[in-house]
Amino acid sequence: MPQVKIIAKNFMDMVASLPAIKLDMLYRNQFICEAILRSLPPLAKKYVLQMLYIDVPITSKSLQEWVIADGSSKHKVAIDRLIQLRVLEVIDRKKETAYKLNSTFQTNLRKHLINGGILPREPMPSNVTARLPTLEELDAYAHGQWECFLLQLISSGQAERSTSFSSSMMRIFQRGLLRQREKEVPRLTESGFQFLLMDTNAQLWYVIREYISNSEEQGVDQADLIAFLLELSFHTTGEAYSLNTLTDDQRAMIKDLADLGLVKLQQGRKESWFIPTKLATNLSVSLTDSSLRKQGFVVVETNFRLYAYSSSKLHCEILRLFSRVEYQLPNLIVGAITKESLYNAFENGITAEQIITFLQQNAHPRVAEKTPAVPENVTDQIRLWETDLNRVEMTPAHCYDEFPSRDVFEAASDFARVHCGLLWEDPKKMRMVVKAEIHMLMREHLRGNK
Repeated sequence: MPQVKIIAKNFMDMVASLPAIKLDMLYRNQFICEAILRSLPPLAKKYVLQMLYIDVPITSKSLQEWVIADGSSKHKVAIDRLIQLRVLEVIDRKKETAYKLNSTFQTNLRKHLINGGILPREPMPSNVTARLPTLEELDAYAHGQWECFLLQLISSGQAERSTSFSSSMMRIFQRGLLRQREKEVPRLTESGFQFLLMDTNAQLWYVIREYISNSEEQGVDQADLIAFLLELSFHTTGEAYSLNTLTDDQRAMIKDLADLGLVKLQQGRKESWFIPTKLATNLSVSLTDSSLRKQGFVVVETNFRLYAYSSSKLHCEILRLFSRVEYQLPNLIVGAITKESLYNAFENGITAEQIITFLQQNAHPRVAEKTPAVPENVTDQIRLWETDLNRVEMTPAHCYDEFPSRDVFEAASDFARVHCGLLWEDPKKMRMVVKAEIHMLMREHLRGNK
C-alpha cells in the first residue's frame, strides 16, 4: 500500500514560496529578519553574520574559502537555502558568480542586532488585567484545546465538551484529512490517520501551513498572516496583550489561534486581551528541536502487551488506530498489538514504520533509556505483518494470445518491454500479459503489423 506523505513544512518553507516583492515587504520587519536568521542551517547563519557588514558582492570562490574542504555539501545546502529565501542575491558576472545580502534584510537585521526590536504592542499592566493564569494553567489550557481539536478530527461526537471551530478551521479538517460523501458522516482519509500519529509539533506545523494556504480565500494576505504569526512568536508566554492593538484581520486570526490553543482569550471589565501559550512562542523554533518533545507514556512488552500511562481520551483513541484497547483505568490504558488490529491500521493507510516511530517517540521514560525502547521482536513482527499483507499486488492488465506468427509475437513483446508494460510472457504458447495503461498503444501497434 503506497504511503501518503504529509509534509509538515515550517514557516520558512512558506516564506520561500512567496513572490519576491512580498519577501522584501516582510524583511522590513526586524523581528521577521531575526526569525529567518534563527531558522537557517548553522553554516548559513555563519555566512549571513560574516556578510552583514560587507556592502560589496563576494565571489563564490571567496565564499567557498570560508568552509573546510569536506564541508562542500553543507555549503551547497546553505547557499541554496539563502537563495530560496532571497536573503542572498545572485549577481552573475562574466568571469564568476558573486553573492550579496538582500539590502532590506541586511539593513533591518543590523538595526535589530544593534538596537533591539520593539514589538508593536507591549504587555498590559497588571492593574488593568484580571488574574492571569499561571504557566502551568496555560500549558494545561493549550494541551486541552489541542486535544479537543484532534478529538474533533477523529469524531465530532467524541469531544468531551462542545466545540465551535470556525469555518476556516473546518476547511483545514476537510482539506486532505477528512472526506465526506452525501448523507454520510465525515471519515478520516489515509493522510488523516497518518496525521494523528505525528508528534504535536509536526501536527501544529501542518495545520498552520494549511491555515496559511487557506488564508487568501478569506481575503487575508499570506504575507501579512506569516508576518503576524512570526511576530507572535516573540511575545512572552503568559503575558496579556490588548486586542485593541490588532487589526480587524488579526482579530479574526487570533480567534482561530485560540481554537488551536496557541493563545487564550480573556475579557475584562473594559478591555479584552490575549495571552500567548508555548505553542505560539515556539512557532519560530525549528521543527526538529528535540527540547519541545513531550514526555512519553507508552510501554510495549515482548508479548505484544501495551501499557499507556495516561488519562487522556485522545491517547486512547490514537492507540485504537493500531492496537486492541482492552480496558482503561483512570491513569492507565491496557491493550495489545494484534495481527487484526494492525491489518485494520494498514488498510487505513498507516504504515508499519509510522506505528514503530510513534511507539519509539512516545516511549515511557523508564523504557526510553533502553536500547531499543520498543522490543525488537515486536517491531520485526509489525514489519512482517505489513509485508505479508502486501505480498499480492493488483495491477490492471490485458492478456494477448493467438498471435498469427512468431515474428508478430516477438515484435509485440519487444514493444511492450520498451514501454515498460510487459508483466509476463510465454514464448512457447505465444501469450503475454501487459499493463492496462499501454493497452491502446498495443492495439495500434498490432494493427500496424497486420
